[in-house]
Amino acid sequence: MKRATVEKYILDNLHNFTDYLRIASISAQYKGIEETSAWIVKQFQKLQAQNVQRWRDQGGNPVVFAEFKGNSNKTILFYNHYDVQPPEPLAEWHSEPFEPTIEGEQLVARGVCDDKGELMSRLTMIKYFKEHGGLPVNIKFYIEGEEEIGSPHVEQYVSAHAADLKADACIWEGGGKDENENFQIICGAKGAVSFNLHVQTAAADLHSSLAAYADNAAWRLVQALASLKTADNRVAVAGFYDDIESLTPAEQAAVQEMDFDEAKVAANYGLKRPLITDNPKLELINGTTLTINGIEAGYHGTGVKTIIPKEAHAKLDCRLAPNQEPHKIVQLIQEQLNQNGFSDVQVEYLLGEQAGRTHLDNAFVQLNHQVAKQVYGPSHVKLIPNMPGAGPIKPFLDKLQVPVVMTGIHYAGSHPHSPNENIRLADYQAGTYYLINLLTAYGQDN
Repeated sequence: MKRATVEKYILDNLHNFTDYLRIASISAQYKGIEETSAWIVKQFQKLQAQNVQRWRDQGGNPVVFAEFKGNSNKTILFYNHYDVQPPEPLAEWHSEPFEPTIEGEQLVARGVCDDKGELMSRLTMIKYFKEHGGLPVNIKFYIEGEEEIGSPHVEQYVSAHAADLKADACIWEGGGKDENENFQIICGAKGAVSFNLHVQTAAADLHSSLAAYADNAAWRLVQALASLKTADNRVAVAGFYDDIESLTPAEQAAVQEMDFDEAKVAANYGLKRPLITDNPKLELINGTTLTINGIEAGYHGTGVKTIIPKEAHAKLDCRLAPNQEPHKIVQLIQEQLNQNGFSDVQVEYLLGEQAGRTHLDNAFVQLNHQVAKQVYGPSHVKLIPNMPGAGPIKPFLDKLQVPVVMTGIHYAGSHPHSPNENIRLADYQAGTYYLINLLTAYGQDN
């Protein structure tokens, strides 16, 4: 197949799927969920899938499952999600968030990077194969609508539908290019746990003059939070790091081969402070974090209101390395607060998911690596043990016993979760072309 011809086909067919970006499928607000999942079902039906279903039996937002028959006995399972983050702050967008807009060489819309654009790419791939000799392998899709709220029902659905989801390998969402334009083949994801802290020091807000003797919930909370980190940004929680598994020699070598351009990273994100680690590559892959997402206490309105807040709240999350268990981490944090003299600061577990990795020497991983070098050039491909973000990968690894590889269409400036989320059209074309070549090679590989 001629690359230029295939990539022209990919771009020419972009308009068939951009309506997907117009649906505001915000899981945090339960907006557009039914409409979006119905749109996906319709697309699979138009592409003549042998089996299309919306699963609801395990609760939560519907899961779309689809199945296509191919020209070999091998089966690839694709994971995607159809929910997106809220678009706020709206004033920072250059265009309407849910109106797909081409700005130069970029396609801009909420969710185009995370993760609607990747499903569009995969639908285009299927359409191409249908019009050019048929699919080289069997294909299945698992598309959920709760990824942006922590995928609370994935484990139940994967367990209940393991027979339906049976496959030889799984291609995840969420890959792309790094700051140095290297195409990344990512073989896992970190875990995560989200939780709240709350403290109350009085029955009602007090006049600030009483600070002469009355404790302040806001001070109490920030002191408790500060007791959990050291000056050099280590987590000061007993046992926090104990369960982290060491990297294998192959994973250590992959980390060393990774690119990390501090100047480009700082410019891309507008960082105002120096990095908090001397080894960012290792921390991204096998480090763990304790992050304050937000703090709320007292008065935030216009003008002056001199009070002592009666209560204070904070939202936090941890990014977890393989073998760290979310519930245990939260328990350790509560125990540490108690030990530090903050037993009145209560920790509330919200949600969590465990990390997971596919071995880098897996045959499917190596095939991805080989095809990527052909498409992107040998010097522009990096094998990454896992992404720094989290995803519900562990049930797929454990219950389906399949290798999981993440490849995609984003780049370092895609701004997922932020205003002006975008992909580059050239990356969309190349990423789809890569998938076409990968599935062709996998169907031929005996």
